[in-house]
Amino acid sequence: MSLTNNGAARVAIVGAGIGGSALAALMQGLGYTVTVYEQAERFMRVGAGIHLSPNLMRVMRRLDLHRQVLVSGQEPAGFLNRDAYDGDMLYALELGEAAHRQFGAPFVALRRGDLHAALMSAVAPNTVQWGKRLAGLDWRGETIELSFEDGTRAHADIVIGADGLRSRVRSALCGFEQPTFSGQVAFRGSYQRALLGGLRVDDLTKWWGDETFVLSYWLDHARQDFYFAAMMPQSEWPTEASSMPGDLDEMRARFADFHPDVRHMLARAPQGSVTKWALFERPARFEFGNSRVLLIGDACHPMRPFMSQGAAMALEDVATLIRALMGAGDFGSAFATFAATRAERLGEVHRVSSANTFMRGPTQPEWVFGYDALTAHPSARLPALHTPRAMAMAA
Repeated sequence: MSLTNNGAARVAIVGAGIGGSALAALMQGLGYTVTVYEQAERFMRVGAGIHLSPNLMRVMRRLDLHRQVLVSGQEPAGFLNRDAYDGDMLYALELGEAAHRQFGAPFVALRRGDLHAALMSAVAPNTVQWGKRLAGLDWRGETIELSFEDGTRAHADIVIGADGLRSRVRSALCGFEQPTFSGQVAFRGSYQRALLGGLRVDDLTKWWGDETFVLSYWLDHARQDFYFAAMMPQSEWPTEASSMPGDLDEMRARFADFHPDVRHMLARAPQGSVTKWALFERPARFEFGNSRVLLIGDACHPMRPFMSQGAAMALEDVATLIRALMGAGDFGSAFATFAATRAERLGEVHRVSSANTFMRGPTQPEWVFGYDALTAHPSARLPALHTPRAMAMAA
């Protein structure tokens, strides 16, 4: 289908999460008629902490949402990497103003729900249809019919699957594929600063053990809401659910040989504040889709969270796709350009995330944080997605 008349193209985005909402906002800005179908019954602020690294913040700046997350979250002074047992410094990355100078954008930590709410605020009213759990896709000539479990149907010219790890769009394209349990789990929890007692906690620290590690940081500008993720190997996951209530005794026993500061953090977590999550992934054989259906974010390339780049990769996808649409004459060409452009970058991030080596020692992080999805790969028929001048000056 031609891209010469954007408004005539009916775009269905399945999934109103981080990638889906960002894509809807930017496509609407180009004049596309967009409908987002989301299985949740309503918007909810879910999830725990999240890192907005500079490569992600560039896209937030393009959406003019960077101020919202800067106000909600905190800019860590640095990313400290310590030995889990004796606390020795393995590598310290200066952030704060240094992130602006080195990478061209800030590094922010905040609640995932605050990021999601900011992105949803950029989507036009009545764009999202809630309570729409995809049942299947049916190609009807030039039209794709979407059927939902509530018995309703919709029609679109193209479909973007932004529906996460267990993507229904992916299943419609490839058949059902169970994601792979990585053999690792994470205890995730948050609580108020007062519960830490007199312990001094740095803005952002990763404590590296042999096969385990603990990540800790503040979720808010005032540094009152403390978050940690304690990850460890586990041979199997006994349920189809992604998470279960965390057993505090199990967590504390597993990290009992860590530095006293870490043991203190975990000991202060109140009952009911911790959830145990299974970490799932898929092999780095990315299924991007075809000329009419495209997958982005975790629907295409779920990976372990050890670089905290899942949301960043989704927003890089969004920026690259928008640029591909601007530079192509039809959706098929745009989708092909998008897939060819993203494959190498995603493969490298997937590989390093799986290895869990990023910043364990002296590191050159520019290849991750310095990447600019708004301007990268100009030779691939990708016009730059410029940030408006006034917006850039205010950043």
